[in-house]
Amino acid sequence: MDFTPDRRRFLSMAAGTAALAQLGRVERPQSSTAAGTSGSFGPVKQIKAGVLNVGYVEAGPADGRPVILMHGFPYDIHSYAEVAPLLAAAGYRVIVPYFRGYGTTTFLSADTPRDVDQAAFALDVIALMDALRIREPILAGYDWGSRTGDIIAALWPHRCRALVSVTGYLITNLAANLKPLAPMAENAWWYQYYFTTERGVAGLTRYRYDLGLFVWKFNSPTWDFSTETYDRTAAAFDNPDYVSIVIGNYRWRLGLKPSEPRYTALERVLQQAPAVSVPTITIDGRYDPFTPAGDGSAYRAKFTGAYDHRVLDVGHNVPQEDPRGFARAVIDADRLAKTA
Repeated sequence: MDFTPDRRRFLSMAAGTAALAQLGRVERPQSSTAAGTSGSFGPVKQIKAGVLNVGYVEAGPADGRPVILMHGFPYDIHSYAEVAPLLAAAGYRVIVPYFRGYGTTTFLSADTPRDVDQAAFALDVIALMDALRIREPILAGYDWGSRTGDIIAALWPHRCRALVSVTGYLITNLAANLKPLAPMAENAWWYQYYFTTERGVAGLTRYRYDLGLFVWKFNSPTWDFSTETYDRTAAAFDNPDYVSIVIGNYRWRLGLKPSEPRYTALERVLQQAPAVSVPTITIDGRYDPFTPAGDGSAYRAKFTGAYDHRVLDVGHNVPQEDPRGFARAVIDADRLAKTA
């Protein structure tokens, strides 16, 4: 893809070490418009990128090393409401976009197909990078965000300086997804099967607020979040394409929705489980009900570059449950890239 390189400030190793020290000293914002409080960490900006008008927030110096933080389901940009100011204070330019179907991200045309293939989300982020003239950001995410970051790092390593991926290697293998898991593991994915039915479509449409809240509580059993915290995110579910994107993506993963021909070449590569060569830090949440926390050995072989793994005492929504731990992982991944 054509793009114009962004202005980048290549920090020295000494500056990176200072940033790490600074991260330990940063206090949580207290103003009414700061992250983690009753306000938002906006303002939300809009930019045309590919087939979308992407809503995103930005923090930090314009010439800082860029970091793109990506959310999952049923979450939104507010998963990074406290991570973003920590990274901004350490000198990074932080971009946090709404995925297609969430928040203020909308399609430029009513006639554009609402594609849900995993490659579509990766191409959305590449298009955003091009629109913002960002060549090689650090990519960090969890859930859908991990999958998207993994895909970009695997297919376009020259567009990814370093990667932070919660629960490791999440590129969907359609054939493997047809194989059953142990009953207890299948139980955690109840909504994936619910969404295969028309009853599930109606349920998500009518009860999107309640369903998201139920999933939050299940996904993060040790996180005592407030109603106010959840409500900030739940507003993103009012997007007109939310239901179709969520339902479609989960059906696609189970082979119940055909892959779009435009992604055939990319999917042919992704179905081979390509390795990720960029410097990477993987994170497990100790209380994540989907992936048992461990030493990363289950997916270690898929990351062939400089690598580190850590376990944080949280559930599934790692950046919102432990913003300092997640921010430190981003800075540490940057350091891996410097020494690679």
